[in-house]
Amino acid sequence: MSASSTPWHCALRAGLAVVLSLSALAARAQDNPLRTPVFPPPAPASADTASANQVGNSQEFATPSVVGQGPSKGLVAHIERLTDFSIKSETKNGPPNTANATVTKNSRAFIKGYIPAWNRPHLKVILGINYDREEFQFNKPDNSVFFRNLEDKGLKVLGAQLAVIRPVDDVHWYIARVKGELNGDYTASELDVEDYLKMSGEFIYGWKRTKYFAWGVGLQLSYTFGRQSVYPVILYNRTFNERWGVEALFPARVSFRYNVSDKTLLFGGYTVDGMNYNIKLRQPLPNGMQTLILRETEFKPRLRLEREIYDFLWFGLEAGYRYNASFNTFDDEGNSGFSLFRKGTRPRIIDNTLGGAPYASIELFLVPPRKFLNKTLNK
Repeated sequence: MSASSTPWHCALRAGLAVVLSLSALAARAQDNPLRTPVFPPPAPASADTASANQVGNSQEFATPSVVGQGPSKGLVAHIERLTDFSIKSETKNGPPNTANATVTKNSRAFIKGYIPAWNRPHLKVILGINYDREEFQFNKPDNSVFFRNLEDKGLKVLGAQLAVIRPVDDVHWYIARVKGELNGDYTASELDVEDYLKMSGEFIYGWKRTKYFAWGVGLQLSYTFGRQSVYPVILYNRTFNERWGVEALFPARVSFRYNVSDKTLLFGGYTVDGMNYNIKLRQPLPNGMQTLILRETEFKPRLRLEREIYDFLWFGLEAGYRYNASFNTFDDEGNSGFSLFRKGTRPRIIDNTLGGAPYASIELFLVPPRKFLNKTLNK
C-alpha cells in the first residue's frame, strides 16, 4: 500500500472535499440569500400550556413552571362528597358531655377564578377570587348541642388574593402572594368583616435549573394545619421524561404526574387541607357560649385524572381517603379574626373525633385556548 493511500491521507482528501463543497454552497447562498435566515425557537410540547411563563423557550426569564405540567386554570368549579363516617364529641369546657353520631352528609363545593392583571415575561400579577361552601348532616343531631348547631349550616369562604410571579433573571425567580378570606356561617345581613376575616400569604424564592426542573424555598402563613401559623415550604417541580414528573409544595401537597398524552394527565399523591370557621351558634352551649372557632385539618391520599373535553375546557376526577387529624372548637370570645399573629393559646371547648372516609370529587375548569398560546409563543 502506497503512502498516498494510507487511511490518514484518505481522511485528509475527504475533509478537503467537504470543505470545498461547503465553500461552494456558501458562495451560492450569498448570491441567492434565503428568505428566512433566522428561525424562531421550537414551540414547547403540546402538553405544556404554561407558555405565558415562557416554558419551552430559551430561558430568557426563569419561572417555577416546567415542561409537561398540566394546563393553567382560569376558572374552576368543584364538587366533593364524602361517604358516611362516625363522629364522637366531648365537651371540655363546662358541664361534661359525650355524644356519638354518624355524619350522613359532608359535602363541599367551590368556585375559583384567576385573572392575569399583568402578564409580561419579567412580571406577572394574578388576581384571584373564590367562594367555598361546606355542609353537614347527622343521623342523630339531637344527641349534642354542637351537632344541632352544625346541622344544615352553610359554612362559607369568600376570598380574594393577589399573586406576583417575578423572574429575576434566567435562573432565579420569586413568588409573593397575599390572601384575605371571610370564613364562617355569616349571612349578608349580619356580616361583620372583623369577626370573620382570615389573612394568609406566602413568599418563595427559587431556581430554574432547566426547563424541566425548578425548585424553591420559602415561608407560608396559612391555616393548612388548622390554626394560623408560619411554616417553611419547599416547591419542587420536575419532569423526568416524556411521561413522568412530580409537582410538590411540601409539606402541604405532593403529586406524582403521568402524562398519558397531551390531553390526559394522571396524578397520585396527597394533600393536607385545613379550614378555619367562625361560628355563631343558634343555641348556646351548656356553658353559655354562643360563638366558636372550628378548626379542621385532614390528610388525603388521592388519585386524580385530568382530561381535555374541548380545547379550552377540561374536567378533573379525583378519589381518595380522608383521615381527619383535627375537628375541634375553640373559644372565640373577645378575639378579632383580623390579627395576623396571636399570643397564647385559645381554650379548647369541644373535642371531636371523626372516622376516616372515602371521598370523590368532580371538577370542570377553563384553560387558555391553544390558539392563544400559539400566538403568545410566536410573538
